[in-house]
Amino acid sequence: MTAMYHKRFFLDVNVTTVLVVALLIVGWWGVGEAFLLVPVVALMGAVATAFDASYLTFARWYAAYLERYLNERLGERVLVAAELEDAYLFELGTAKVVTVPLGGGFSWFSFMTLFYTIIGAAAYGFGIILGWGVLAAAPMPIVVLYLTLLIGLTAVALVTGIWWFVSGEGERRLRRILDDRFGERTEGSSGAR
Repeated sequence: MTAMYHKRFFLDVNVTTVLVVALLIVGWWGVGEAFLLVPVVALMGAVATAFDASYLTFARWYAAYLERYLNERLGERVLVAAELEDAYLFELGTAKVVTVPLGGGFSWFSFMTLFYTIIGAAAYGFGIILGWGVLAAAPMPIVVLYLTLLIGLTAVALVTGIWWFVSGEGERRLRRILDDRFGERTEGSSGAR
């Protein structure tokens, strides 16, 4: 399941990147309206890749509990992938912004998440800045509709992301079901220790 996450994540990143670059080129060729699509594509890419990350988190929680269950049946700690992923990627069950831990444990995986997030946010901002002249010349109802939808969807995505990832709602849901099936965790965030 985690292999599928990485495949999907990089497909979403690459498609978003190609679309953003293509829209910027079209905008610079004189079709200024293309600039105003850049923030929309960047936002869609951000939401899609965060969704991909939620799938990775889901897969890791499930695998960690299965590993713990199997290790208990074997009577020894043979399966340690969950521990490796906690150390190498990001620790499960901790406060994080998508996959970037808020309490430490920064990793290359965290850097990659921030890297793509910053590039996406910059593209979003540049799209608005580069398209501002087109927007300013548009009829007021179009301007209001565009900005309301863009700002509204951005705010909803941020609030939902904070609720799901930072507050830990998604991971709490998984843990409740897994604890019910496999019993309470004994150590560690993933329960695989």
